[in-house]
Formats: sequence, C-alpha cells, structure tokens
Amino acid sequence: MSTGSARASANRWLFVCYLALLVWAPIPLGSNRPWAWAILELWVFLLAIWWLVDFARGESRLSPVLKSAWPALLCAALWLGYVWLQLVPLPFGLLQLLSPEAARAHAAAAALAPGAAPLTLDQSGTLAGALKSAAYVVFFALTLALLDRHERIAAAAYTLVISGFAQALYGGLASLAVEGMPAHGSFANRNHYAAYLVMCLSVGLGLLISNLTGEAAQSWKQFFRNLIAWILSTRMLLRLALVVMVIALVLTRSRMGNTSFFVSLLTTGGIGLALAKRATKSMVVLIASLIIIDILIVGAYFGVERVLDRIGQTRMETEDRGDNARDTLRMWQDYPVFGAGLGSFHVVFPRYPQQDLGDLYTHAHNDYLELASETGVVGVTLLGLLVATSFLAALRAQINRRDRLMRGISFGAMMAIIALGLHSTVDFNLQIPANALTFMLLLAFAWVSLYHRDRSQPPTDNEDA
Repeated sequence: MSTGSARASANRWLFVCYLALLVWAPIPLGSNRPWAWAILELWVFLLAIWWLVDFARGESRLSPVLKSAWPALLCAALWLGYVWLQLVPLPFGLLQLLSPEAARAHAAAAALAPGAAPLTLDQSGTLAGALKSAAYVVFFALTLALLDRHERIAAAAYTLVISGFAQALYGGLASLAVEGMPAHGSFANRNHYAAYLVMCLSVGLGLLISNLTGEAAQSWKQFFRNLIAWILSTRMLLRLALVVMVIALVLTRSRMGNTSFFVSLLTTGGIGLALAKRATKSMVVLIASLIIIDILIVGAYFGVERVLDRIGQTRMETEDRGDNARDTLRMWQDYPVFGAGLGSFHVVFPRYPQQDLGDLYTHAHNDYLELASETGVVGVTLLGLLVATSFLAALRAQINRRDRLMRGISFGAMMAIIALGLHSTVDFNLQIPANALTFMLLLAFAWVSLYHRDRSQPPTDNEDA
C-alpha cells in the first residue's frame, strides 16, 4: 500500500468513528447520564487527539472552512475560557466586586470571609459543565476540519437522517404498541426526543431540497417518466424516512416540539423561496406536501388531533413552568453579570421558589433563563453571538451559493436554529448532551455551507469564488 493510500485509509477510519458518534449520542438516554456523557466526552477528545496526531504527521490539514469560521471559533473559545474561569479561586475582595451575591454565599458557607473563592457556587457542577462545553467546542472544530469534501458533507448529513429515522422507528413502534404512551425513543423525555427529531428532519428536508431539479415535464409521458424515476430513486427513500420521523414527532404529543417544527418549516421555507433562483416551483410543492400530506393524512391516523388538543387546553394557571421561569429570573437578578456558575442551577435554585412547585427542579424549563442565571450576561452574550453568526452564515449561503448541497444544508441549519430557538423558551434541550452535540453539528453545517469549495471541480452555474 502506498503512503498516500495509507494516509487516506487512516483519515477514513477517523471519519467513520466520527459518524459513529453521531449515531451513538442519542442512544444512551440522550447521553444524559454521567456515565453516558463521560463516554461522549472521551469519544470526542480521542477523535481530536487522533486528528492532531495526523496533522502533526502531515496527514491532515487545516480546511479553508476551519480558517474562515474564525468568528464562531472565537466566540466558542471565549465561552470555553469563561466557563473555566468560573472555577478559578479569586481574591475575596475581587469576588465581592464582581459578584457580591456569590461572595456572600461563600462567606456564609465558610462561616467567615475566605481568602479566595470562585465565581461558581457549585464547583463539581461547573467542572462537569466545563468538560461538556469543551467536548462541544472541540466537536464543532472537528466537524469544520473533517467535512472538507462534498461526499463527507453528504455522509454526515445522511448519517444524521438515518439516526433520526432509526429513533423515529423505535419510538413510534414502542408508542403504538402501548396505547396512550407518548413516543420518547431512547430519550427519557419526549420533549427532548421531539427536539432531536426536529433537527434530523431539518437536515433531511435540506437534503431533499438539494435534490430538487425544478425540471418541468413537457408532456404526460415525460411526467410519468419523471414520476417513476423519482419513486425508484434514493429521494423516495429519503421522503419516506421524513414521513416516519413526522409520525414519530406527532406521537410525542410535544406541543412546542410540533409547533417549532412547523413554524421553522414555514419561516425557513419562506426565506428559501424568497432567495431561490431555481427550483422555486419544486420547493413550493415540497413544502405544501409536508404540510398537507403529513398533517392532514398521516397525522389523522397517528394522533395530531391530540397534540392540537393539548396546545388548545394549555393554561398558564395549570402549568408551573411560568412560576419556574419567574423564580429563575429572580435567581439571575442576583447574579446578573457572571452568573452563579455553569451547572449550578440545581444547587442554587431551591432557595428561590415562593410557592411549592411540587417537583425538585434540576433545570429551568427555559434554556435562555437557565444559561443566564448560571453564566450571566457574559455567557449568554458569547453563546448568542455563536448562534447568531452561524445563522447569518447559513443565510448568506442561501443568498450566495449555487451549489445545491450547500444550499440544502444551509436550509437545514437555519431551520434547526429557528426550531431550537423556539423550543428552548419552554424546555432545556441544550442541557441534553445528545441534543447539544447535534446542535453544534448544525451550527458547523452553516459555516460549511458558506465556505466549502470543492476544488476538484470547477465552479458551475456562476458559483461564487
């Protein structure tokens, strides 16, 4: 075997292990157990070490996307450094200046003013959160480095769709086997399962859009020929996989899971139609079919009316999430700038509820408020910039790119960002490692869709250079 072949083979196995991680992450309860997220973290770090060794040997190189995505990498690196800074013991006088409430809490716990104390009020929780954050940031950078060819980008996207299809099949069949049981797949919570399915659906829709040709049949003979060719193609398999995932999503009976899917579909579809310069008619037909066929026909048999009933019957007075959000806001007001420490919510929050919420809350049912109370304005700003710059990158790809695959994955990235942004107002999806890791993949897709160039082929269709 030649040296070049050996290098390609080693790099290929690295990529295979990377794809295996995408499938594995949701399997052990969404990786939301200490042993499960430890495996996920170790997996990511070993892949990164593998890539670095290859890079040191000259067997890997920095991709143009990795270099061009510096705004996102800068935000991610600053976030990571900030989280680890929360663990560093600071002189007590400086801590009083930066976070008076944290200083009072440390002094009360020590019965006297300590010589030094960290910003966080839960060092073990923040350490766990810092390790997770490190894994997510490393995974994001690794994705930008590995997805350097068209076939790899497509492979990562299809792997995520296959994972979503397998989860939908398992969750849907389990739900149908037990009457009245909502689908939750391998996740402990149906809402987190719904969020994962929405991200997979977003990428699947992007892939389906990337396969649209926009060719109009000139005769009935050509129409039926095109129809048969579509049925026999892989596009039909992809469409069936999306149908199965929509069925499973409906079976979760997750109100915001289903709402965020269709709101993000309509929003991103509208943006895509406004910016599309080809295949506009095909996109209209596809989006209309998803709404009409999936809701009215598929949903009629698999319980969409139950989801609508749950949405219609929801009242703030019958839900304690509003009280939880108000109490979390009070917690944030005590730690406005630097937060109480990433991962400290379950330790700090119990002293804030003004009424009996009935349950012990380990998370706020609002990702924004939980992150704000734990990391303050600084943390929310850094993460917000990471997501915002990634969304703008995907939007720019929709405007400028002519490569169909790049337009497809940028569509999927935009749709997932909108959907998770909505869902996070009432749930804590980004606290679930499998969902957070998958979301980082979608953010990386946004940058890949904008900056990837297949140098092995000349630009076509006035592709931007």
